[in-house]
Amino acid sequence: MTRLADIFPDASHVQFHGLTEADDSEIWEFAKAEEFCIVTQDADFAERSRLYGSPPKVIWLRRGNATTGNVEAILRAGVEAIQELMRNAGLDCLELY
Repeated sequence: MTRLADIFPDASHVQFHGLTEADDSEIWEFAKAEEFCIVTQDADFAERSRLYGSPPKVIWLRRGNATTGNVEAILRAGVEAIQELMRNAGLDCLELY
């Protein structure tokens, strides 16, 4: 997570929280309790966001299999939209391409 520490210093990963094998519901509840935003390439979290709203907020990366560098570039390019998502209580999910 150090790749994005300059713009998202509190970012983390499921592996650091013992959630590598967790199902979507467990990850959702953990993110909600810990006030994390979920960044995912999984449409299931975007659907869950549509059904339940936030928290947690969801950033859905709409890119097929992407390298870590590609994901980093997408998040860096979308930093202003991500900041707006986090500030705006009326927004639950952000799709980035």
